[in-house]
Amino acid sequence: MSQTNPICRKPCVDTPRLSTDHSEIRTKAARDPPKGRKDMRCETLDVLERGRLASPSAERNKAPIAAVLKQVLPDHGLVLEIGSGTGQHIVHFAKEMPHLGWQPSERDEDCLRSIRAWRSFEAAGNLREPLFLDVGDQPWPLTSAAAVISLNMIHIAPWTAAEALVRGARTILEPGGLLFLYGPFRRGGQHTSPSNAAFDRQLQSHNPEWGVRDLDDVAALADLHDFAAAEVHKMPANNLSILFRRR
Repeated sequence: MSQTNPICRKPCVDTPRLSTDHSEIRTKAARDPPKGRKDMRCETLDVLERGRLASPSAERNKAPIAAVLKQVLPDHGLVLEIGSGTGQHIVHFAKEMPHLGWQPSERDEDCLRSIRAWRSFEAAGNLREPLFLDVGDQPWPLTSAAAVISLNMIHIAPWTAAEALVRGARTILEPGGLLFLYGPFRRGGQHTSPSNAAFDRQLQSHNPEWGVRDLDDVAALADLHDFAAAEVHKMPANNLSILFRRR
């Protein structure tokens, strides 16, 4: 049975000069959500048994993302997720890829509680206790990983968060290690769909430092930090999976 209650998730990097929660768009519904719901990433979440937060979009996209990860992740090692949100993605990945260790991380306490609740509910032995991690606070509390993944983060945060993410990933990945990003991207300066263009306008109206990132800019940033050229996978709902290998 679900309950409801409002929340707006903070990003996994601080922007101290902003006085509001600044990783999520607060729509009218988010400002005055239905009773018994939590709002995060422009959607209303259910609050399930044991305090688990449930995101409809995470439920929809976890399987397509897992299908790509199965193709590109190594046969063994630890995968660090930056900005694990509700915890639904990483719990699903841990079940689908039991040969890997999975390390969730977040900086928002409500999300950390939800991740712990999902971990307890699913009892996945290869899923670690979540870390408090702000990408801008370096060095990170984890010194080594086989892969770093981050889903739907860099467009709902300042560009400095993307810079910190890539810089931190470079530090903990060995040559050949994988940095995996998922979300909407522009290509060649152009949006890939009208819905992504509208989303970009919405983001920038809330904070001019946010926005759908151009893949060329992200690739140039990755190259600067010793990652090879991007491998791109088209995903449902006009999203992309972007893979960078550490040189």
